[in-house]
Formats: sequence, structure tokens, C-alpha cells
Amino acid sequence: MENNREESIEDNTFHEAHSDPQLVNRRGSKTEKKEEQEQENEAELSIERIFENKKVPSWQEQLTLRAFVVGFFLSILFSFIVMKLNLTTGIIPSLNVSAGLLGFFFVKTWTKFLEKAGWLKQPFTRQENTVIQTCVVASYGISFSGGYGSYLFGMSETIAKQATDYNDAQDIKNPQISWMIGFLFVVSFIGLFSVVPLRKIMIIDFKLTYPSGTATALLINSFHTPEGAIIAKKQVRTLGKFFSFSFLWGFFQWFYTGGDNCGFESFPSLGLKAFNNRFYFDFSSTYVGVGMICPYIINVSVLLGAILSWGIMWPLINDRKGDWYSADLSDSNLHGLQGYRVFIAIAMILGDGLYNFVKVLGRTIYGVSKQLRDKRSNSVLPVERNSPANPPQSFDDERRTSLFLKDQIPLWFAVGGYVTIAIISIIVVPHIFKPLKWYYILVIYIFAPVLAFCNAYGCGLTDWSLASTYGKLAIFTIGAWAGASHGGVLAGLAACGVMMNIVSTASDLSQDFKTGYLTLASPRSMFVSQVIGTAMGCVISPCVFWIFYKGFSDFGQPNSQYSAPYALVYRSMAILGVEGFSALPQHCLQLCYAFFAASIFINGIRDSVGKKWAKYIPLPMAMAIPFYIGAYFAIDMFLGSMILFVWQKLNKAKADTFGPAVASGLICGDGVWTLPSSILALAKVNPPICMKFLSRATNIRVDSFLNGS
Repeated sequence: MENNREESIEDNTFHEAHSDPQLVNRRGSKTEKKEEQEQENEAELSIERIFENKKVPSWQEQLTLRAFVVGFFLSILFSFIVMKLNLTTGIIPSLNVSAGLLGFFFVKTWTKFLEKAGWLKQPFTRQENTVIQTCVVASYGISFSGGYGSYLFGMSETIAKQATDYNDAQDIKNPQISWMIGFLFVVSFIGLFSVVPLRKIMIIDFKLTYPSGTATALLINSFHTPEGAIIAKKQVRTLGKFFSFSFLWGFFQWFYTGGDNCGFESFPSLGLKAFNNRFYFDFSSTYVGVGMICPYIINVSVLLGAILSWGIMWPLINDRKGDWYSADLSDSNLHGLQGYRVFIAIAMILGDGLYNFVKVLGRTIYGVSKQLRDKRSNSVLPVERNSPANPPQSFDDERRTSLFLKDQIPLWFAVGGYVTIAIISIIVVPHIFKPLKWYYILVIYIFAPVLAFCNAYGCGLTDWSLASTYGKLAIFTIGAWAGASHGGVLAGLAACGVMMNIVSTASDLSQDFKTGYLTLASPRSMFVSQVIGTAMGCVISPCVFWIFYKGFSDFGQPNSQYSAPYALVYRSMAILGVEGFSALPQHCLQLCYAFFAASIFINGIRDSVGKKWAKYIPLPMAMAIPFYIGAYFAIDMFLGSMILFVWQKLNKAKADTFGPAVASGLICGDGVWTLPSSILALAKVNPPICMKFLSRATNIRVDSFLNGS
């Protein structure tokens, strides 16, 4: 009916126009004016017209020494930040904006100095800014995909003792810098080669959005306009102020942490009863900053999950002690209360991961088939260049496409690189992890290009990287294949690392290709920058982890400052993969079924009600995070979101412009403080004061003991 009605309207317009020549002229003049107006609007909105008179440097000129020097130091900074988040909550916000902003500031300051001295040979361009951002993001990305807070540390004896089962030698691999660096070097690069042949399909043919890559490109483009440079300077000044505040606040707090459960981070701000159930504000500027960056729905979902678990479920299950599980078990035993916390969280994570995997895979298959179908139909039916079937490209698109296709990366190079690294990995990795046989890795690498494409394509549509989901798939399949008696737990965790590094780097490079496309950075410079950044990350991130690992005596222990909570979650998944449901405590399986189904159901409702109402429905993955960790960081993040919410109500333009800078300053300052605090711990320099909070009754007993009465 709609098609017929449209056809009749077109026919009536055609006959009416031909019966009145004056009407044709009037309409023609209106059409011409409309086209002129559209051209004027396009000229105003065109980014590339602003840079039209600026020469685009060659791909070799985009790769400058100063870019990689700045990238190296920023990589260290962001690796500390991501490592701290990895080892505490596992929530890692996008730091692309901060990397682009700080890269712009440092190089711009340096080039201005050289320009005044008359020594500047090459001006600072947006392409070089993109190279810095790509290098930094690739480097700190290894701090996540390296698994220091998940699968890699989950292999350690520290976590194995907490899991109680499968803690013999064949299922344990303690961290060492040498094997960590070697492992990362042989598995982190192969994902880059897997996605290189698909760059034109992803960016030009399919026109995938890659929201984070697009946002970063728009930011970098704006920095290199006169107005954008002024705003960037103000943003950096704001970031610096809050960086200083956050660093000094961390330094001040350190003086009061001279013992267990001491300091502001153990302040029972909501009462001692709430504190015992991990409900308190811990005065962490990092999580306040994370709350300002994360969308409101994530912060609300995390807080809701904390209330549901620590406020309702765990106290109720704790009342069943002696009935559902032995009263002699400690709260940290997986066969006791800890088992409910860990496995119910796993059920929600797997339910959410499975749903999104199927959804993204379905959208990928549909999208690819539609693109190929449209391409075939366009190739069979000849169409005019400016016809509706083949609309004209804008000036920006024409220029970007031309330069993006200029510097090709040969197919033989990509295929040869993939095969070479795969062979090296198949030989080397089994020597690092004995239970992970060479044929397990071969099977992973056979399927990896398809999974890397799915992850890169899905990331282009939704901005979600499902790297951890593919990693969990490897845990269960390879772990079950190896079997419990042949080191299946260690094999599953190692396979998770191989898989995560492939699909994670593939989606990261695709994001960078999109950023490079929008800033006229060459695909070759993007690839080289990603390779160099990845190489930096393979060295920097293990060293940063080693500082944490050796600097804190209670590292990895429950309720410690750096407990690495997801390490136990990942090891528990591996145990579940080789042992089955017999690892679960009583009635835990039924609860896991319920929360697994609820996770899928909630996601289904979110997708069915539309965007207008979906923003009010919580995210199951975000709800699952505090189930095991606690509620303290949820309160910090919620406070951060409330600060941003009030700020936007008072002055939205200023909040949108400077909010990310404030959040980045809070995160960076606290993150940098971890370096001197780790060094002080390694040097055995202890804080002089212990600030601890006791109940009135306990305090009376302590006073009586001290007074000798």
C-alpha cells in the first residue's frame, strides 16, 4: 500500500508540472535554491574543507620520533591506571579522549618551543596526533587483554588456594616477568594481521560507525583548528588541576593506612553494619572519575546490583549457614558463601555474554549478507553515478576514501604475517604452558580470523568488544577438551589468553582504522603505530603488574587493596569447565539458572522496548560486577554520575566540554600515585598512622584492655 500511494503521488506531481509551465519554472528555481543551500550547509559542516589547504604528510612523515617518545611515557601512565582498575573492580572506561588530549598537549607544547627557537622542522599535524593516540591505546590495551586481573593471575598459587580445588602443580603457573613478556609477544600481534585484509570492507564498503573511533577522530580534528586548540588548552589546564588534587589526595590518604583495614578507604560512612556488608564510600577519586565517564545507566546498574546482592541476597544466604553449606567454612571458601557470590556472578556474566554474542553474530551475518547482496545487485544493474542507488559522495568522503585507499597494505604481507606468527606461537606457547598442547592452539588459530572479524564487525556496529566473551568460550571448550586429569584448568585459562589477545587487538585496530580514515592518517601509519604500541605494551604492562605484585604483601588476597577479584572468577569458570556442576554448593545451581535466564530476559526487554525506554532498564553485566566485589565502588561511581548530572543541569555546555577532563584528571592523578606508593612499599617504608573505626562496645573493650582493667 505504501509503495502504491507513493507512486500515485509521483504521477500526480508529474502531470501537474507538465500542465503548467510556470509551475515548472517556480519549482525549478526552488530546487536550484535548495541545492545551493545544501551545498552551503555542506561547506559549513565539512571538516576537510577546513584542512583543504594543508598538505597531508606521507605515511612515513606521520611516524615521528617525538610521537613515539610521547606515546611511550603516556603508555606508562595509562598502564598504571588500567592496571589499578583491573586489579580492583575490572571496570575500565574508554581513555581514548584522554590519550588524544594529552598527546596533543605535550607535542604542541614541544613544537611551540622549537618554533620560537627557530628549530622546528616538521609541524604537528592531526595525523601525528592520531598516531600517538593509536600507540597509547594499543599499549594500555595489553594491560586489559594481558589478563593480569583475570585469566593470567587466575593461574597463580595465590588464587588457586582461594579456589581450594585443582591447586596442584599442573594447574598452577605463578607470574614471572620473563614468561609473561614472552607469552604476550607471541600472541598479541596475530590479531592485527587477521583484520588487515578487511579494512576496506569494514570502513569503506560497510561504512561501520565505530563510535569510539569516530568520537576520537572528531576530537583530534577539532584540536587542530584555531578554536579547538584554545578549548584543548583550557581542557588540559582543567585536567592538570584535578590531576594535582587527586595525586595529593592519594598522598594524604597514605599516611593513615599503617595497618590492616586502616585509612579513609575503610571509613564506615554509612554505618558499621553497612560497612560489614561492603556498603561505604571509600573516598576514591578514581571511581568518582570513572562514574563521571561511564553512562548513567551503568552506574545505576552497578548500584542496583550491589543492593540486590550485598543488601538482600548474601545476608539471606548467610542465614542458611549450617543448612545449605557447612558452618565451619569461611566466607572466602568456594564451597561456602563465596561460591554463591562467584558462581551467580558468573551465571549473569555468561547469560549477558551469550545473549550479546548471539545478537551481534546475528547482526553480523545479516549485515554482511545484506551488503554483499546490495553490492551484487548494484554490479548487475547499471546505475548512474548520482542516482538514488549510488548517491554522490560528499567532499569529505571523497577525500577520505581517496587517501585511505592510497597506501595499501599488501594481502601477502597480512597472510604471511598471520601464518608466521601462528607457527611461532604454536611452537612457543606449549613450552610456557605444558597442558596447552600445540593442536589446541592450532584449532584456535584456524577459527580465530572468523571470530576476529565478528568481534571487529560487532564493535563497529555497537562499540562493544566481546573479547572476554570469546575468551570464556575458549576456557570452557579447551578446558573440557584437555580434561581435569591433564591440567584442564591451566589449559583453559591459557587458551582464554590466546583467544582474548587475538579478538581484542583486531577490534582495536579496526577502531584505529576508522579514526585514521576520519583524520586522513594513512592505514600504514595506523598499522605501524599499533604494532609499536602493542610491542610497548608487551613490555610495559608486565613490568607495571610486577610492581603491584611485589609491592603489596597482601596482593590478591580477599578484601585487600588489590584483590584482583576477577582472577578467582576466571579460575572458577575453568574449574566449572573441567568439573561440571559438582563444583557448586547446595542450591547454587538453581540460583545460577534463575540469574542466567534473568540476564537473557532483561537484555531481551531492553532490545524490544526501543532506545527511548531501554535507557531506564539496567544492564545485567554491570549488575553482576558488585555481586562478588562489593558495593563500595558502586557508591563512588554513583556519586561521580550525580556530580556530572547536577553540573549538566546547571551548565550543560561547560559540563560536556570539561567533564571528561575533570574525570580524566581524577583518574590519572590517583593512578599515578600508585607508582610512588608501590615504590614505598617495596622499600619497606610504612605509613606512620593507622586510622581505624570500631563500634562503641568494641572500643570500650579495647580501652579496658589498654588500661589494664
